[in-house]
Amino acid sequence: MSKENSAPRIGLIEGIIVLIGMLIVMGVSVIKIQISPQIPILVVILLLILWAKARGFSWSSVNQGIIEGISTGIIPMFIFILIGALISSWIAAGVIPSLMVFGFHLISAKWFLPSVFLVCTIVGTAIGSAFTVISTIGIAFMGMGVTMGINPAMVAGAIISGAIFGDKTSPLSDSTNLASAVVGADLFSHIRNLMWSTIPAFLTSLIVFFLIGNTSAKLNAAAIDKTVRVLTTHYNITLWAFLPIILMFVCAWRKIPAIPTLFINIVVAVGMIFIDKPSTQIKAIVNVLTNGFVSKTGNQSVDNLLTRGGIVSMMVTIALIISALALGGLLMKFGVIEAVMGPLSRRLRSNGSLILAVILSGIGVNLFVGEQYLSVILPGNAFKETFSKAGLAPVSLSRALEDGGTVINYLIPWGVAGVFAANTLAVSTINYLPFAIFSLTSPIFSILSGYTRIGLKYLKTDENDH
Repeated sequence: MSKENSAPRIGLIEGIIVLIGMLIVMGVSVIKIQISPQIPILVVILLLILWAKARGFSWSSVNQGIIEGISTGIIPMFIFILIGALISSWIAAGVIPSLMVFGFHLISAKWFLPSVFLVCTIVGTAIGSAFTVISTIGIAFMGMGVTMGINPAMVAGAIISGAIFGDKTSPLSDSTNLASAVVGADLFSHIRNLMWSTIPAFLTSLIVFFLIGNTSAKLNAAAIDKTVRVLTTHYNITLWAFLPIILMFVCAWRKIPAIPTLFINIVVAVGMIFIDKPSTQIKAIVNVLTNGFVSKTGNQSVDNLLTRGGIVSMMVTIALIISALALGGLLMKFGVIEAVMGPLSRRLRSNGSLILAVILSGIGVNLFVGEQYLSVILPGNAFKETFSKAGLAPVSLSRALEDGGTVINYLIPWGVAGVFAANTLAVSTINYLPFAIFSLTSPIFSILSGYTRIGLKYLKTDENDH
């Protein structure tokens, strides 16, 4: 206890300087030099530790901060491992190729972008996982869009926007449950209150995708026919491919958590592989699940699209999660976050300024740390008491946390969600950012709600949210 009391105290100016220095290192490295974010984050951690030692922090504090930070990400990391296996098993089983072939027959190029957005919102809401949507039907939609001659960045933006909407509004979503739990709000009251910013962002996204989709799509019938022939020749195109998707909906309906849902889908996909090719060796299946599926159709565009997945492919993202969480844990342990956010949260009183501050704090955590969960947890803990003193219900805070935290991580080049989406869809974060309309507009509508007081919930009038 005495050691904790004797730990150095960080002032506001010093905390701001530390954070700005971190942002410069990561921003220049990832955006300017265009290198992978893992090493810049490790460099920032090294510099942070050197600064902490110079300020008198113990090695025990360093180790404890890293352990406490990483411990919050154990379940997400395990889920990423399963998603890697799911992607490769779905391709090998013909699920994603079948979705592409049937999709070519059902969706026109003219309305492709709004169709992709709507389908991803529906599936995302049902299963509660943006990562799963992006890594399954998202890959299929990317293949279709590229074949149709549509800008890949636009397709990625539509996929990500729809997936985030579904994740944000689903009671099965980890991030949605986290936001309500951090502030002590009822989950379904939180989801209902989200609609004040989510519905306007949804409608804006849909309108934009109708407009840009109608003017940018250039149907390449020959390329589509060629791709369909290649897929039909080399993969088992069947309606049974929809079985794993149906199972995901059933698991969501039964409120089965993400880990068993992913296991069920992987087992079913592996079973489909054996049914299609009974002579397949177990060793070959294990190799696909571990190292990913390798497409050998002879068509370069198809092979580039479908050569992916596997547990190994997720290790880059998992390394990023570990590094980002370690960084967040150190910032918490050294008191840097509290030094910056504490004075801010205590001085704000007006509704609009409180909502704006929470959203900017969430964006700031995403920029400085790059971790989705921390962008909800840190501002949530910092502003909880201030919101209560201002007479605002917990759901007012939880909505701002989602609008400034959860949805923004997909726009950060070194953010966990941003890196995952970019790697999975093979489109850089900077390129798809202008088309991730839902992520761009959600904070705007939330801020407008704060200043106009439309949709804000108060403690006296919202008894269910105490």
